[in-house]
Amino acid sequence: MRQSVSKLLRIAVLGATGATGRHVVTAAVERGHDVIALTRRPGSFEPRPRLTETTWADLSDAPGLTRALAGADVVISTLGGANKGPTTVCTDGIRTTVASMGEAGVSRLIVVSAHGVLDSHDRSLYSLAAWAGVGEKLRDKESMEPVVTGSGLEWTLVRPPALTDAAATGAYQVGTDLPIRLWSSIGRADLAGFLVAEAESPRFVRAHPRIYQ
Repeated sequence: MRQSVSKLLRIAVLGATGATGRHVVTAAVERGHDVIALTRRPGSFEPRPRLTETTWADLSDAPGLTRALAGADVVISTLGGANKGPTTVCTDGIRTTVASMGEAGVSRLIVVSAHGVLDSHDRSLYSLAAWAGVGEKLRDKESMEPVVTGSGLEWTLVRPPALTDAAATGAYQVGTDLPIRLWSSIGRADLAGFLVAEAESPRFVRAHPRIYQ
């Protein structure tokens, strides 16, 4: 159902066909925003009003991404690499994104990172378990984050703990200093809801919010 928001946006979603990205696309469209879904293959979404699907198959294709971002108000990245083995998807994709946003004149960037990287890489049970399980993905996020923070853009790096497929509840906590426990998690649908809300009403510009239920 379309909801009333104070300002309708044109939102570009990177990683739009991923588990979180699809929720972001759905949430943004349902709230009345125009959405540019960046996909690797054409025809990844059923046609619907306010949704434009644009193929971006090569993460190094800056000119193609620049064209796709024309007129966008905000970019939301839910890019993620393979669950196993080395990956540089996030780093490579965001490096191209930052350059393309500069060319397209887009200043607002919201990126899904992960709790456990850089300054949040501590000796907690959660961090130890995360690095043991998906260390290669976390290394990619660690490499990605300085690209974002050094970009000069109005960025937000969201650091969720474990992601689940739980249905949206709208009940979650967000803050820059929330304690993350071994059992902490957030449903992808609620994470997507927060990402769109942050696009609508920025609260964490140049900050690293954590989120959990």
